[in-house]
Amino acid sequence: MLRIAVPNKGSLSEPAITLLKEAGYRTRRTGRELVLVDEANDVELFFLRPRDIAVYVGQGTVHAGITGRDLLLDSGVEAVEHLALGFARSTFRFAAPAGTMSSLEDVAGKRVATSYDVLVRNYLSEHGVEATTVHLDGAVESSVQLGVADLIADVVETGTTLRAAGLEVFAEPILASEAVLITTGRYVEEAGLATLVRRLEGVLRARSYVLVDYDVPMSKLHLAARVTPGIESPTVSPLQNPDWVAVRAMVPRKDTNRIMDELYQVGARAILVSSLLACRL
Repeated sequence: MLRIAVPNKGSLSEPAITLLKEAGYRTRRTGRELVLVDEANDVELFFLRPRDIAVYVGQGTVHAGITGRDLLLDSGVEAVEHLALGFARSTFRFAAPAGTMSSLEDVAGKRVATSYDVLVRNYLSEHGVEATTVHLDGAVESSVQLGVADLIADVVETGTTLRAAGLEVFAEPILASEAVLITTGRYVEEAGLATLVRRLEGVLRARSYVLVDYDVPMSKLHLAARVTPGIESPTVSPLQNPDWVAVRAMVPRKDTNRIMDELYQVGARAILVSSLLACRL
């Protein structure tokens, strides 16, 4: 039975549970159970703290887990990123009082407040910069004003919190993070893991595409097919009117309205767009 660690709280939790549900796994809990058995899919889900998931995966207690790339790298365990999941994206950066630092070299000899000690120390070491890390579990923005540190290294989203604390980002980003599926070398060939990855990829691809159906005159089919080439080729079916055909094709979700406009311009009518739940390409 494949064991999967799932975040039990925080920004990773709900999207991870939704993704697994759309991939066909049982995720509904009746209470606050920490373990959920999905016998139909031969899977056990373990609901754990996001920061602990990499540790359990690294020790082989579970076969795979969903966590953040930043948490994986900060754990320092022998686990590997197996599949990027595309949600909970964030940027990890240095920030200091406005106008005081502009490059990574400026960090040398300074105190860096962060909740990600291992990640920051490894990054600085890789770039040949010596500095002291000050571990804080949260609210690192206040550390400079309170005299605990000279700068911070933290997740930056809008930057509003940093500006309110009189801080500004500088230097290149330390890391671009997102939710990832992780495992270890011993389980990377596990059959159940391969099935999990195929299912997750099917959902993620389905979220990026929509299905377009439309009718078009046979004489304009070549023009419409250029607009919707599909994955391999569009599906073309005859209609009762021999001068028209029905066409179906997958198109990128982000281009939906532009494609509908172009199809209408070449003569397509009855243009319908449907969402996909899952797919295999």
